[in-house]
Amino acid sequence: APLSEAARRDIRRLVKEPADYFPGLDDGAKKARLARMSYADFLTNSAGCHPDVLPFFQARPHSLYGLGIDAVSALDAWGLGLPGFAGMTLGPTAGPGMGLDARPGQRSPFVHFPDGNATLARLLVQRLIPRAVPGRSVDDVTVGRADYTQLDEPGPARLRLNSTVVRVRHASDAAQVEVSYARRGRLESVRASNCVLACWSSVIPYLCPELPQDQREALAYAAKVPIVYTNVVLRDWTSFHALRVSQVHCPGSFHTSVNLDLPVRVGRYRPPRQPNEPIVAHMMRTPCLPGLPGREQHRAGRRELLATTFETFERNVREQLARMLGAGGFDPARDVLALTVNRWPHGYAYQYNSLWDPFWINSGPLPCVAARQPFGRIAIANADAAAYAYTDAAIDQAHRAVGELLRLTVAPATGARP
Repeated sequence: APLSEAARRDIRRLVKEPADYFPGLDDGAKKARLARMSYADFLTNSAGCHPDVLPFFQARPHSLYGLGIDAVSALDAWGLGLPGFAGMTLGPTAGPGMGLDARPGQRSPFVHFPDGNATLARLLVQRLIPRAVPGRSVDDVTVGRADYTQLDEPGPARLRLNSTVVRVRHASDAAQVEVSYARRGRLESVRASNCVLACWSSVIPYLCPELPQDQREALAYAAKVPIVYTNVVLRDWTSFHALRVSQVHCPGSFHTSVNLDLPVRVGRYRPPRQPNEPIVAHMMRTPCLPGLPGREQHRAGRRELLATTFETFERNVREQLARMLGAGGFDPARDVLALTVNRWPHGYAYQYNSLWDPFWINSGPLPCVAARQPFGRIAIANADAAAYAYTDAAIDQAHRAVGELLRLTVAPATGARP
């Protein structure tokens, strides 16, 4: 629905009329206060905005947090560049409890591959099993065809697909780790000198119940963020071109963002250049339930996601694109060629939040640190182990976990219970 005049006036004021809503407080006190209130509270109670302003901004943090402004701190909103802080004279440093994504200078340069992080996986497999993936560079592997028959052949590195691990434990002498997994309707097992559990943290207590109780509780704290990435193959992008847009934020819509795939050139891969060429539109939805604490919102969103039919997604995609692009000549019956809904009930790693995680604003101790402690010959990795939902965090945690196991070659494993 159109914004009310009161909402328009207040949004204009937030952007055009900077004000200090905490006069008399120094920089540290202002940031401490902002860390303890949601951006929604800041807008209505501190900036005096009409409640009709809230839906306009509600979904702005979705792509990073999987939560709306009711569950993201005003301090993080400042760091993310949302309006209302230009007159607050806040210094360029992070305050206690600020989310990692929102901290000045924290986020690394953005890198986008045509197939997502599958490019990184292909490069890793190429180094481990060269015969399985042709080439040696990003340019080669992006368009190369992997030979899956080579992945589990005898050799120093083997990848076994379609194998669901159900149990990880130390052997009776604690000198080896036994991994049991389900494959082709059977339960099989393998033994190794060491093991890295690089799966999401909250499943690890079920795989390895011998872990100490305090570590199991710390692992279970990592509630995953549910996400939906919907990819829509379009006949062309003339409607986007006609409207002069490539990315749209959609407050109140089923998918809260829509953007054309980034024009990346890698090796022999070439993106579409002309508006009459087919293209992929990327749409994002992060199901959550405003009003609940953050982790509870994620759990509610996961339940919603598991209960939503493909037909619901398809209908909403077609309706939303038609409403958004109709003025540019878009016809969903004609222009939608294919649709893939990627549901991630366990998507992003949970990142700590000053509104819901007191230890984060009080500088620890952090559950992820307790959760990732080695247990005998079993080490723990994954982005969950850093409470940071990015590839670089996962790589750093893998490096740490492998280093812990390498040190076992000069010191005996301890802590494992036979």
